[in-house]
Amino acid sequence: MKIALIGASGQAGSRILSELSARGHTVTAVARNPSKVSSLPHVTAVAGDIEAPEALAAVLEGHDAVISSVHFSASDPDKLIGAVKASGVRRYYVVGGAGSLEVASGVLLVDTPEFPAIYKSEAQGGVDYLNKLKGENDLDWTFLSPSAAFVPGERTGTFRLGKDQLLMNENGSSISFEDFAVALADEIEAPAHVRQRFTVGY
Repeated sequence: MKIALIGASGQAGSRILSELSARGHTVTAVARNPSKVSSLPHVTAVAGDIEAPEALAAVLEGHDAVISSVHFSASDPDKLIGAVKASGVRRYYVVGGAGSLEVASGVLLVDTPEFPAIYKSEAQGGVDYLNKLKGENDLDWTFLSPSAAFVPGERTGTFRLGKDQLLMNENGSSISFEDFAVALADEIEAPAHVRQRFTVGY
């Protein structure tokens, strides 16, 4: 497939890029500073800025799918979603956050007293982004939420999938960037959550 990845030089984005490259997909790696994008097979690094939606739409045009892996607190959802829609690409995958996941019926992780204040703005941005996507009729979107601890680690290929509830085990709630990338690439190759959110964790 021909895939555009926005935020390809970031922590999650770089792992997604590596996974897609290893699977033989042709990837346009979009970053504000393309020199920071890893040099990998089937990958072309290009400059792109989510604050310049018209130019970004032109970069995205002609791809089979678009992935955005950017911080919600540092992006305007209307501009980013608008750029994807303007590009004419219908399949849109979003690297989400754990804050929008439920820890009890109707209770979001971001709204719990224990949620760290330093991450609150980013997490609430993810909640708002997901709600905006739910109202979109022109995109076949998928929002993949990581577990609470989203950290560098190993590519094990062994994890669990869920829907709207935070996944927990005896060690808490976590997923590596590497295994998150596996779950996202699997979804791109065999879509099972179109116009849905799902989550991945150990």
